[in-house]
Amino acid sequence: MNHPWRNRDAEHKPAQLATAARCGFDVPPTLLTNSEDAARQFIGDHCPVVYKPLRGTEYESADGRALTVWVEEVDPADLNAGVTQTMHLFQKRVQSIADLRVTVVGEEVFTVRIDGSPGLDWRRHYDTLSYTLVDTPPHLAKSVRQFLDGFGLVFGAFDFGIERNGRIWFYECNPNGQFAWFPDAITGRIVTAVADQLQYAGDRCAR
Repeated sequence: MNHPWRNRDAEHKPAQLATAARCGFDVPPTLLTNSEDAARQFIGDHCPVVYKPLRGTEYESADGRALTVWVEEVDPADLNAGVTQTMHLFQKRVQSIADLRVTVVGEEVFTVRIDGSPGLDWRRHYDTLSYTLVDTPPHLAKSVRQFLDGFGLVFGAFDFGIERNGRIWFYECNPNGQFAWFPDAITGRIVTAVADQLQYAGDRCAR
């Protein structure tokens, strides 16, 4: 549904984070650097810290199998001069009690609370998680709309972490995010919204 160039722009994590901050999301303290010293200082100031890729990349194993860069907590002992070879994204870890996946299709917003992840990156544990469709907090809906408009997107899948005090932290937006692993009752509603958007988007724009 999105124009490919808009997807390309929105997939770049530094641009995402800057736009998210402007749109009113709470963004965890983040450092973009290729300095080993700066990375060590940031980890010392914000420990625990996680590492994330700057954008989606088609990593493959030697046999052609698609690989994923998981979100991992950084052990300061693992830092070395290799940090200087390219830009890295370090971010303060959110001590979350649950996650939110907010899938936006045109004007439709579907917010799913994800509970039960035994590890840091819930994408590793699809089958052990519970999914509940919940109301979208008004402030979140407003910021989500501003973010999508800022990148010229029609579709976006946002990930957030919820702290124990209820604060919601922005992680990322995937302009090509998946949703078919949700229970059928949730997936069916998103699929219907996608079909409506593809069929009637022109009519809505003409009104």
